[in-house]
Amino acid sequence: MEKILISACLAGERVRYDGQLSPLDHPLIRQLALQDRLVKFCPEMAGGLPMPRPPAEIVSGSGQDVLTGHAPVKTIQGEDVSRAFISGAEQALSLAVKQGVKAAILKQRSPSCGKSEIYDGTFSGTRIPGTGVTAALMRQHGILVFSEDDMAELEAFL
Repeated sequence: MEKILISACLAGERVRYDGQLSPLDHPLIRQLALQDRLVKFCPEMAGGLPMPRPPAEIVSGSGQDVLTGHAPVKTIQGEDVSRAFISGAEQALSLAVKQGVKAAILKQRSPSCGKSEIYDGTFSGTRIPGTGVTAALMRQHGILVFSEDDMAELEAFL
């Protein structure tokens, strides 16, 4: 059975920027866990960022723009953390390839993992259409990306 990459925060690990838990409690996730099909990964922690850490957002773009050097990921204090986000995305992709992963469940609105919605880079809570850095890299390499809002679609895929 194919493995599914999942954001470690959705798998119940304390890796979010604010140290809070945000597990995805869904029957499908519980089933995949029982089948040992979930590969847990946090690109931000893998990229070298601590927990807790200052919130970060993509400024003037989305994940693809970060990957091409056309937009930065900055913390609320203005520190450019793009390199950590790119490194974490590359490590997530490497793990996915090694594990034969064809799909990933990533945390919506995250600057790393957002599937279709991220924050606008102003730290005002404004959401915009866009992908996070890891989600963009996964898609570039043919890995299907789902969010916690897409359990019906993931079930249909499986």
